[in-house]
Amino acid sequence: MLPKRTPFHALHRAAGAKLIEFAGFEMPVRYTGDVREHLCVREKSGVFDVSHMGEFQVSGAVVGAFLNSMLTNDVAAMAVGQALYSPMCRPDGGIVDDLLVYRFPDHYMVVVNAANVGKDFGWLKQHCPENVALEDRSDDTALLAVQGPKAAAVLEGHVPQAALELGYYRFLAGDLFGVDAVIARTGYTGEDGFELYFHPRHAQTVWNGLLEAGARVGLEPVGLGARDTLRLEMGYMLYGNDIDDTTSPLEAGIGWTVKLGKGDFVGREPLLKQKQQGVRRKLVGIELEGRRVARHAMVVEREGRAVGMVTSGSFSPSLQKPIGLAYVETALAVPGTTLEVVAGAARLPARVVRLPFWSHGSRRT
Repeated sequence: MLPKRTPFHALHRAAGAKLIEFAGFEMPVRYTGDVREHLCVREKSGVFDVSHMGEFQVSGAVVGAFLNSMLTNDVAAMAVGQALYSPMCRPDGGIVDDLLVYRFPDHYMVVVNAANVGKDFGWLKQHCPENVALEDRSDDTALLAVQGPKAAAVLEGHVPQAALELGYYRFLAGDLFGVDAVIARTGYTGEDGFELYFHPRHAQTVWNGLLEAGARVGLEPVGLGARDTLRLEMGYMLYGNDIDDTTSPLEAGIGWTVKLGKGDFVGREPLLKQKQQGVRRKLVGIELEGRRVARHAMVVEREGRAVGMVTSGSFSPSLQKPIGLAYVETALAVPGTTLEVVAGAARLPARVVRLPFWSHGSRRT
């Protein structure tokens, strides 16, 4: 089966992007170079095509209660115009997906990871009551992310002033280069920024508008390569690498998204038990000595004994050192603990560090 294409496919080709298959889509992995694009986002601003993400519209008389029963975070506490990050778990506490929920006056939008669109829709549909409507709007939604300390300057004059004054994880519906859009102050990089949702027929208008408006502050298109190193420097997880159906939010260090006191939800009992008894492993940040990089699925050892596994690893362009995420035994998940990563015949010295690796971002709080 041929990979799908986003509404920006021809624009990526015109910009000279290298395209790869990712999550069933043909996506730009880079335009000029991973490091250049990474540092452009940290220092100025970059625009990402993230239209491969899935968007569901959920509405109905009991929609809030339904989503609250499906997610670990507290949907009931959301205000209109607020976005919320939450895992969605199985009955055993394993993570079906980690996602964003947006509360509108008369419905919710659920934004899911690209590789999980079918799985997530089926899971929600399986539990959906008759008086809740669940619609997959993914094919009718284009999504661009503008990220970096100059992000607001890129949009100034092209969105309502109120959009530029939004707090973190807040959104509004408004005009974007003359088209209807949802403008959210969210992102996956640790920098200030916006995620922009609009109909695919406006793809060229918005893409060209952003590049023209952003030229004065150094905006450049950015691919998946830099997106991965940017999120890793923040300790943000990638579904399928760092979390999946076999990991729980408590093991992954996002226990703050699990509101055990809100009432019943799928996965609550095993997560409550984990909270009470403690978890056997935890996801931690690791820094490696030298220049060699840890890779997904490499074994982590301590004094010759296997104690965990690497889930993500790369060389950090901002910090100029190899960094990674790994699950290790809970007793070893203490900053300063020394470990070794098994890379073939080599043992790469590493140590546990606090997350995020990069703490100088421009992200609004």
